[in-house]
Amino acid sequence: MAEQFGFKVLATDGNARRGEVSMPRGKIRTPAFMPVGTAGTVKAMYLDQVRALGSDIILGNTYHLMLRPGAERVARLGGLHEFARWPHPILTDSGGFQVMSLAKLRKLNEIGVTFRSHIDGAAYEMSPERSIEIQGLLDSDIQMQLDECVALPAKDQEIERAMELSLRWAERCKAAFGDQSGKAMFGIVQGGDKAHLRVRSAQALKAMELKGYAVGGLAVGEPQAVMLDMLEVTCPGLPAEKPRYLMGVGTPDDILKSVARGIDMFDCVMPTRAGRHGLAYTRRGKVNLRNARHADDHRPLDDESDCPAARDYSRAYLHHLVRSQEALGAMLLTWNNLAYYQSLMGQIRDAIEAGAFAERSALISEQWARGDLPPL
Repeated sequence: MAEQFGFKVLATDGNARRGEVSMPRGKIRTPAFMPVGTAGTVKAMYLDQVRALGSDIILGNTYHLMLRPGAERVARLGGLHEFARWPHPILTDSGGFQVMSLAKLRKLNEIGVTFRSHIDGAAYEMSPERSIEIQGLLDSDIQMQLDECVALPAKDQEIERAMELSLRWAERCKAAFGDQSGKAMFGIVQGGDKAHLRVRSAQALKAMELKGYAVGGLAVGEPQAVMLDMLEVTCPGLPAEKPRYLMGVGTPDDILKSVARGIDMFDCVMPTRAGRHGLAYTRRGKVNLRNARHADDHRPLDDESDCPAARDYSRAYLHHLVRSQEALGAMLLTWNNLAYYQSLMGQIRDAIEAGAFAERSALISEQWARGDLPPL
């Protein structure tokens, strides 16, 4: 019998949790960072590389894939795993955030959202049922409910309206998803920067007895302190035996502080987007390879890294590639960034297992604060 969806907490250290999600297509070690594969590809990377860096799962985007090449086409071609040659777990977001932020002439009501594609202006409808249908056609392993994400700051009544609508849509998504063997649908806690709305949303979603829970609508313009405050009021209201996913977050510092508050899963475009724009993440902090001071620097980004992109190429060469807008520059820096993120997640998991998460976090943060090595 194929393995069903499951989650177990293997160790705790304060509120930080070391766990494991089990699915037919593989296990996901948590805390986990999911590289974003928006259109069936992690930009500037081979998926074999992504796997080799330690990624157990990647994220696909419902909105982009429904527009191009189309969910029905992906289904005819064997599903997203076969299409992209990634046989491991995939999480798909619902498309709601992209509809709200990218689509043209969108109109929202109780039924769902009607909008025009940002690519060619073609008209589409997205309801909770259609979002789950598309994610099913893509054959993703973890599917997200359709929700309405409100940019902050926003008026209290607007945040509450969107939160309540998202709860009604969660019920419809749950019904549409049904009981799919080996897969999971996650609900999304909304409520903006209002603690009482976050608590209400978490309580209502918990009552739906879903297989996992996400925290959405953060890292959308609010200060980090507000995000962390919302996690502190939200996480205690979510079931301890279910995975918790903080959507669209974030920086290495965001991840460390969110793990400390009980988050298990993360995704963010930051490491790949930064790589395409000349910015490298390292254990000594960020390095901007566009800066002229790197032009004669023969040192690598990090001579102790296991990643060839960080260890084997000089900063002078990386600077040259970035300034020349060579594709290899984006490839190498994305490789470096994802390697650093996965290394960080491994350190976090090891520290929780050893009961040393707070001490290890402090050391990592101190190294960031000291900054990069001075130029030659």
